[in-house]
Amino acid sequence: MEAKTSQALDTVVTLPGSAQKYARNGKMNESERWEKIVGILNKRQFATVKDLTEILGASPATIRRDIAKLHETGEVRKVFGGIALANDAGPEHTPAKPFEANRLIHIDQKEAIAAEAEKLCKDGDSIIVLGGTSCFLFAQRLAKRSVKICTNSMPLAASLFEQGACYLTVAGGELHREPGILYSPGGPELNFYASRLFIGAQGINGGGLLESHPGVVKAVDNLQKHADEVVVLADSSKFSIKARHISLPLSRISTLITDEGISSEDFTMLKSAGVDVVIASTPKQDD
Repeated sequence: MEAKTSQALDTVVTLPGSAQKYARNGKMNESERWEKIVGILNKRQFATVKDLTEILGASPATIRRDIAKLHETGEVRKVFGGIALANDAGPEHTPAKPFEANRLIHIDQKEAIAAEAEKLCKDGDSIIVLGGTSCFLFAQRLAKRSVKICTNSMPLAASLFEQGACYLTVAGGELHREPGILYSPGGPELNFYASRLFIGAQGINGGGLLESHPGVVKAVDNLQKHADEVVVLADSSKFSIKARHISLPLSRISTLITDEGISSEDFTMLKSAGVDVVIASTPKQDD
């Protein structure tokens, strides 16, 4: 029994600030939990319900109630599977979210975008699919089809290995865990050429596609040379996110698939740059 108690106390050393004393003395009250949740988000930008139950030692039902109430205050916002800061797109340069966090956000829009992207592919095509959650969902739709896919995404490569029947080539290199991509500077030249490269983006503006991770930028520059056309899969929230580096200029992009939330200003910006814009319709949810 003593060993179990000691083990349980060991798990609370990750609690921010003074949360540890609350875990030892009993359950935190609502205001204490809220303070800790906001503190966590200031460091991580996103947290799942599972994350918060483990960190705060509260039940999933309690955490969901906290999320709902915090959402009403406007300080945070509910997203699919968890919670994010309400102003997470506001800083001058927004840090990139890890792949696992991104895959839970704007899921309906991403599914609709993936469905539109699949329409561009026919059996026998050779395509390159880069890392990112919209691209992950898109390529999963092709898993059983007669296509050749090259990817630098470790999550996608693992998924296609386990569940796919398509031809698969994996771009080599070191694993960059947060974005989930494989890339090494000066690595061997890729012997794969494609009709289209499908790519996501952390952010988009008049300069082009934006990324925070320099490894992503270098990987994009390397792989885009192996494709005739570039197709961007990006939900409309990406147009409000700023990041430090331009990975591709708009002039390199043939088609961009987004959702109905895109503003008229952003639509005009893309069209003026010669980008073909496809709007994916998101199924309406019943209240």
